Amino acid sequence: MDHYVITIARGYGSGGRTIGKKLSEILSVPFYDRELIYMASEESGINVRLFGQADEHVEKGIFQPVSKPYQGGLIPPESSDFVSEENIFNYQAKVIKDLAEKQSCIIIGRCADYILRDMPNVLRVFIWAPFETCVSTIMDLQSLSEKDAAKKIKKIDRHRSDYYRYYTGRDWQDYSNYDLCLNTQKLGFDKTCDVIVNYLQQMEK
Repeated sequence: MDHYVITIARGYGSGGRTIGKKLSEILSVPFYDRELIYMASEESGINVRLFGQADEHVEKGIFQPVSKPYQGGLIPPESSDFVSEENIFNYQAKVIKDLAEKQSCIIIGRCADYILRDMPNVLRVFIWAPFETCVSTIMDLQSLSEKDAAKKIKKIDRHRSDYYRYYTGRDWQDYSNYDLCLNTQKLGFDKTCDVIVNYLQQMEK
């Protein structure tokens, strides 16, 4: 195949971003995470601060927000909804699609597996680890107590889950969304990368 895209959804503390960076080095392809925010801001002209505020997060009022699965398209600048969270997502999705159409790359989070669901040569990966392992990892990395680490993981994973459901109508942790679901506690980071690379090589045959 001419090029490929690896999308990585990940539980907080599972090492998904680290896996993405390692794969970028192994495969010599670009890695996109928060870079997408700046690229979408430049594409749209919308202040990057608004993209940061909406990044993998859905604002909630008194009621749970109604799911609005992404359908493509952009809201024009003359609309009052131009700087809405939905249009911020739309521009980020456009950047993801543009990248996927022209180059091999690795994309972290931001519903990329769903956005690229109809495109060939996309490998959709979910990285996870048992909750206790994630807690231990975050305690070590951020010098947090066990209680604070657990609280932070639950909060961030809840935000990611809500964000995914809002823009896809699907369950973030549903294995059927992905081609590979890998437990880094069992495999370790290097072996996880090996499994992904081997799977990618099988796709190319």
